[in-house]
Amino acid sequence: MTKNFNIQNLLRDNIKSLKSYSSARDEFQAASSDLVFLDANENPFENGVNRYPDPQQIKLKQRLSQLKGIPSNQILLGNGSDEVLDLIFRAFCEPNRDNVLTLPPTYGMYSVLANLNAIEVIEIALDTHFEPKVEAILKASNSHSKLLFLCSPNNPTANSFKSASIEKLIKNFNGLVVIDEAYIDFSKVESWVSRLAVFPNLIVTQTLSKAYGLAGIRLGICYASAEIIAILNRIKPPYNINELTQQKALERLNDPAQVSEEIQKLVQQREWLISELKQIAFVGTVYPSDANFILAKVDDANKRYSELIKQGIVVRNRTNQVGCENCLRFTVGTQMENIKLIKALQDLTGF
Repeated sequence: MTKNFNIQNLLRDNIKSLKSYSSARDEFQAASSDLVFLDANENPFENGVNRYPDPQQIKLKQRLSQLKGIPSNQILLGNGSDEVLDLIFRAFCEPNRDNVLTLPPTYGMYSVLANLNAIEVIEIALDTHFEPKVEAILKASNSHSKLLFLCSPNNPTANSFKSASIEKLIKNFNGLVVIDEAYIDFSKVESWVSRLAVFPNLIVTQTLSKAYGLAGIRLGICYASAEIIAILNRIKPPYNINELTQQKALERLNDPAQVSEEIQKLVQQREWLISELKQIAFVGTVYPSDANFILAKVDDANKRYSELIKQGIVVRNRTNQVGCENCLRFTVGTQMENIKLIKALQDLTGF
């Protein structure tokens, strides 16, 4: 696959000929504050956000480039990872003709975006250990299979897929492999961003919503080859990342020590929660976690979910997901929130 890979063979015909919109800030950028800007029909009265934001988020990408060791031209930012994923669909999947592969149980937006873009979804369920069925995936793909979505660490199962399985899929899938690493910061597994130079058909998405605690600003990140990023840049909205989001993200990225400390606390609390959940009588299996949440099988997920709600604790009931019958998903909270959760579960057992 990677030896003769040509991204143009996957690109939609209308995107090949598309001429992207050029905004005022695309056509002229300068750091000088002495210039008089009368080109973008902005309100001239200064209030901090009266001017359009940098459409290419240059400062933010430069900081991410420093932190990740990836050139800025291999980075695309989106209004949440969902916008990034939608752009990938729009660039490479022809409506009513192409298909994508997903591995349930997994993040539900892959299928939602596929349906939104009139793209067929081929589902190959994970095995009983929540690992990809590599041979079945490759067998199910065909000449119209454009994207393969791998969520690792996976949501809702919390496990990281085996590296050997992922590598075999990247090498043998005749399309783009999108690895969703929303939870990678909580894992000891190395990010696939480090392998981008080896695999031209690889796309890695990350987010500032989880480990960086910025879910409210909606900032998703896409790492890929410069060629793929250039294509996505051509079709993205001109000002998709607002000024306040850029400022807040940069502020957080400039404080890696604080982020690292919070991640360490969450990982410690995760391990404590796993240990405590295993002591609860009606909890059967507590699955391994590389994320900031834990999937656990209980005796009756619907019943336990309702009981926790009555005690003021909201968890996620995943019992209707493939392979997750009677499973609840617990996000790791603060120490006090986690203690409250365990106390509530203990009370339900009659302790």
